[in-house]
Amino acid sequence: MRLQLALNVADLDEAVDFYSRLFGVAPDKRKPGYANFAIAEPPLKLVLFEGAGEPGSINHLGVEVDAAAEVVAAEARLSDSGVATTGVDETQCCYAEKTETWVDGPDGLRWEWYVKTGDSEQFANVVLGCGPSCEPTTAGAAPGTAARS
Repeated sequence: MRLQLALNVADLDEAVDFYSRLFGVAPDKRKPGYANFAIAEPPLKLVLFEGAGEPGSINHLGVEVDAAAEVVAAEARLSDSGVATTGVDETQCCYAEKTETWVDGPDGLRWEWYVKTGDSEQFANVVLGCGPSCEPTTAGAAPGTAARS
């Protein structure tokens, strides 16, 4: 398990250069307007979004786990404690396939609990499976905003 910190940046090249030097690693994935680092020490998934919001602000936070069962267990624990979730969805977003659930913190800060299950060329969030009452859709909103029909 590791925490995820997703930041909005003004200049992706400058941010990638800085964070590469700060953590001593190159990005794990880089696409136009997007980069992510899988940092071993400290255990951190750092994600950079160029032009997605106020530069220097948090886009969202997350917890990356090793298995879908951990996402399901976290969603059940959150729901049982009265925290509203999006439910567990199979998605493509941010160039990855994921099993995930989302919650909103008290100040509107979005939290993602997820496992990456594969790579994708899809940036916008597409919900692939979310139960019998939901059709796959594409969200036009910022990454991390699950689309529902």
